[in-house]
Parts: sequence; C-alpha cells; structure tokens
Amino acid sequence: MFGTALSQLRYGMAVLRNSRIRPRDLERIARDLVATLEEFGAPGADSALLPGQAGQIDPEVRRTVTRRSLRATARAAVRHTAYYRHLFGELGLDADALDPYADSTGPDSWARVPVTPKKALRGLPGAFVSAAARPALAALTTGTSGTPTAVWYSRAELDVTIALSTISAVLGMGLRPHHTLAYAGCSRATLPLLNAEESTTRVGASFVQFGTLEPALALDRLAAPLGLPGKAPQITHLSTSASYLSALVHRAERDGWRPGDFGLHSVGVGGEVLSRPLRERAEAVFGARVTSSYLMTETLPSGGTPCGAGHLHHTTEFGHLEVLDPRTWEPTPPGGTGVIVHTPYFPYRECTLLLRYATGDLVRRPTTAPGCELAHLPATSEILGRWTGPLSTALTTRDLLDLIEAEPEVPLPARYAVTEQPGGGALVHLLVPALPATALRARLEERAAAAGLPLAGLVLYDDRSAMPPTSPLRADLREHSFEAVARPGLPDRPGPGGTPAVAAHGGAAAGEEGGAA
Repeated sequence: MFGTALSQLRYGMAVLRNSRIRPRDLERIARDLVATLEEFGAPGADSALLPGQAGQIDPEVRRTVTRRSLRATARAAVRHTAYYRHLFGELGLDADALDPYADSTGPDSWARVPVTPKKALRGLPGAFVSAAARPALAALTTGTSGTPTAVWYSRAELDVTIALSTISAVLGMGLRPHHTLAYAGCSRATLPLLNAEESTTRVGASFVQFGTLEPALALDRLAAPLGLPGKAPQITHLSTSASYLSALVHRAERDGWRPGDFGLHSVGVGGEVLSRPLRERAEAVFGARVTSSYLMTETLPSGGTPCGAGHLHHTTEFGHLEVLDPRTWEPTPPGGTGVIVHTPYFPYRECTLLLRYATGDLVRRPTTAPGCELAHLPATSEILGRWTGPLSTALTTRDLLDLIEAEPEVPLPARYAVTEQPGGGALVHLLVPALPATALRARLEERAAAAGLPLAGLVLYDDRSAMPPTSPLRADLREHSFEAVARPGLPDRPGPGGTPAVAAHGGAAAGEEGGAA
C-alpha cells in the first residue's frame, strides 16, 4: 500500500501544481481500490479523498489552483492550436496575465476570452487539436443536437479517463466483482463504450454490450439467467440514455414485466434529461435505484454529481465551470437560468483544447448557498435542457418531460414539438395513441397550469407525420438484430403473461417509434 500512497501523493501534487498526471499513478490507485474490495468488501473511510471524488480543498488554495490552471490551459491553446493562436493574436490577449477573479471590465479579465461556440468545434475540429499532442482516438458525439462533434483523445488521456471511470464505478455505481453491467447505448459512441467496458472489467465485474436493440429484446436479455461462476444470477447494472430507458419502461409496463423478473440493483442514466416521473416509473418496473450524472465527451474528465438535495455539483479538479446568459455571455445571477460554459484544464486534456466552451446545456443557479453534503463544490440545478432560443429557458425540456412522462397513456419515448406563438407563450404538439383523448388533455392542461408553465395551448396528434418536426433522441439510434425478424410460420416468443415479446416482422409495436440506425 506504500506505493499506492505515493501515487496518491503524486496525483495530489499534480493537481495543485497543474502538472501532468501520470496514468500509471491513477491505474495503481484504481487497482488498490479493487484489491481493497476483494479483501474487505467495501471501500475505506477515506475514499472521498480519491481522485475525482470531490474531496474538500481550502477556498484560497482552490483560487490559486484555478488561476494557475486557466493560464496554463490558455497558454497551451495559444501555442499549439490554430484556432486560439489566431483568436488571441487578433484580440491582443496575454494568456499569462488572464485572471478569472479580476474585474470583468479589466484588461486581464478571463471574461475577455470569447466563448467558443459548439459550431466552431464541429466545423473544423482539427483547429482545436494541439500540435504537441499525439491523437489516438476520435470520439464522436451522437449528433442529436446537430452534426456530430469530433473530439480527439491521446493515449494518455484515455488511460487517465479509464482509471477515473474505474474509481467512479466502484464508489459511484457500487460495482463489485460479482456484478454484471449491461451497456445499452449506441455502439458507435466509442468513448462511452470504451470507458464502460474497461472500468467494469477492471473492477472484476462482467460486461455485456446490448446496443440500442428493440426494447423487447433488451428486456428479455435483462431478465435472462446468466449462469456464470462467481456472478449474480442476472444482470445487476444497466447503463443507458434517458430516452432508451423510457422505451424500455413503456414496453415493460405494456407487457407486464415486474421487478421480480429482473436482478437489477442500479440503472445509470446519462446523455439526456431524466425526468422525475420517468425515474419513478423505471424504479417501479425494475425494482432498482435509478441515478443520473453529467458528463460530456468534450469536457471529460470533468463532470457533475447529483446530491441528495437535488443539486448538480461540478468537479473543480479538471476544469473550470461558468454559467452564462446565452444571449449576452454575462454571468447568470442567482436564481437565473444560463448555459454551462466549461474550460477543461491542460494537461489533463492535452489533445483537443477548449477555452470557455459553450456546451448548450441549460441549468439554473441556486438562490442560496447549498447546505448539502457536496456544498463545497460549485452547484447548479440538474440539467434543464438545451438552449435553442429564449423560449427554451421559459419552458425547458425538463418542464415538459415532468409533465408528459407522468401520463401512462402517452407512448414513450414521448414525441413532442414546441412552437412559439406570436402573442407569447408556447404551443405544445404531442403524439398520443388515439384521439380525441379528452381526459388526457384535461389532465395535462390542469397540471401545466398548476406548475405555472407558459403554455399557449396543447395540440394532440395520433399521426406523427402531421406534427411539426420533433427532436431526435438517442433511442432513435436503433440497432437492428436478426432476433427481431419473425421467421415465417413461427409464433413470436411470449413475454410475461403470454404477451408477444417481439413484434411480427421486426416492426415497432403499437404506439412505439422505430428508430433509424
């Protein structure tokens, strides 16, 4: 254990000095954590001090580290990337003089660095890649909000990210060697898939890649006995997106699945807004705890962790968080809604370098200082949705999903669109199984009024082609399987209660939307 203590010391000094983290130090810490589990069955009491676990730090030390880290990141970006070299030269900015705590109107204010729009990274990803780095892997986003974004990672960055994911799998997900995790995400999402597989197997647990199959098949696989030596009888952990989880919940409720049919302990959700009603319905169906965290391909290894009070707390070790008004790029006041703007620190990110990157993710700033267990970390609300214009801050994705997904009559994943009315307010267009759906409309309108949502009206459709375009979801990245094709002359396999588990000819069941691969 002495060698591990030295690794932890070197890691801590690297963070304080903004120097390079040695991947093998993190790997050794992760290995020792796994060995501790094997011997004692649980992490030690000092696990909060491990990398990425939000240990407390003196506020003045944090200010010093933040100032040093931002300057080092800006210096590396100016020296080694075409985008920031041109930008800083054009504006006459000095990377070594920038100060995040200086007056916003001063010549050395960090606020003088323009926000980097997502479209700039999408349009020319090579302009953000450091000439001093060795690119090893291009991680592409799913592209649900537009053209996929390409983010390059070096081998060292991948090693650090995997080691941190291993620590998180043990402490955050409660993963143990006798568990099995199923990853139900798009197989083309290279980085999340790599992290999930490597961290799971390094813990000693087993890993199964589902992909985004037809939901009936995924439910069958979740319920199937494994028969593996030394492992739990069934899959114990599921990692997926909110929209695909909603598709699983819809199918499970329709086909009569019960918690006793599964062996799930935990369902981890990321990439999309997880509403409170969907969380509750998923927990009722699967009998497992459902949690959500905040991670982005562009900003890893920084991320956000929810606390018991409902805040999202953002790590300060690996990056700098700002919440800005997306119209003025001024700081969002307490109680206001703004966009997360993030700067991943060099050298933890050494390949694709980003300064003040506008993520597009909306959050609300707390009106008072949090009094929760993570109060020492910057706090926001949970992710509310994406910035698409002024209306998106008045009526967020979370507002709408909390409203819609509480209604069992609405097919999941919910298909809706929002249009702004000339006189103000939002007109919500919603797909339902059949019209007129009078009782459903009345309940939705009553609950919307009680929540104070600025709805100008609610229009229901039973034909998706008649609706305004709806937003793409990760559940739409459906992956096809030969299992979903019914063989001529053979009946579909029965699910719980004798309900067919697979739709004939591989088509989507009534009320479900087939996804495009």
